[in-house]
Amino acid sequence: MNVLIVFAHPDGQSLNGALKDITVGILEQNGHKVEVSDLYKKKFKAIADQDDFLVLKNPNRFNYISEQYHALKNNTFAADIVEEQRLVTWADLIIFQYPMWWTDAPAILKGWFDRVFSYSFAYGPGRYEDGNLKGKAAIISLTHGAEDLSEYGENGIKGKVEERLFNIQHEKLYFCGMTVLEPFLFPAGADEETRLQHIQAWEKRLAGLKDEILVGL
Repeated sequence: MNVLIVFAHPDGQSLNGALKDITVGILEQNGHKVEVSDLYKKKFKAIADQDDFLVLKNPNRFNYISEQYHALKNNTFAADIVEEQRLVTWADLIIFQYPMWWTDAPAILKGWFDRVFSYSFAYGPGRYEDGNLKGKAAIISLTHGAEDLSEYGENGIKGKVEERLFNIQHEKLYFCGMTVLEPFLFPAGADEETRLQHIQAWEKRLAGLKDEILVGL
């Protein structure tokens, strides 16, 4: 299985970096091919603008979605978008590794979706069950600041964790046709024993990932 890890944290030595390295190691041990797109290391441009296109369809009135369609059909996307779309096309599974900042993903990851999941590549005219990335699976692996998930939920001070993930899981991944598997939520504020338990559970899940994906698809 081909697995792409989209890594969105500015420090490769961070907890997110450690989780990314664990994921790569377990997947490769189990015979999977892994590519990592380290967005900060690449200095990936998060802003969607005219520089995303080598040639503009309409230089007088800029319409981003229209230019995306034109660029895909004419091979005129900027090189960094071409490379990320190549990786997405190659992947059977995409794992998004990032920290939860202000209840959402870092801006660089939002920019990755804006620029890479372009119209006619990831969606359009089909969407949801008919999205263009149908047949691929996705997992969100993120760290959050709570000691555990007790702060989330119907009566938790932070509300339902599903509300934090709806935008990316439903309105980005599922919108483009992907099968969205259960997220891995790591409590960065937990004690060492709890953190170790989460890591062990993640390692076990990664080892059996192929079967999980077959069931999900």
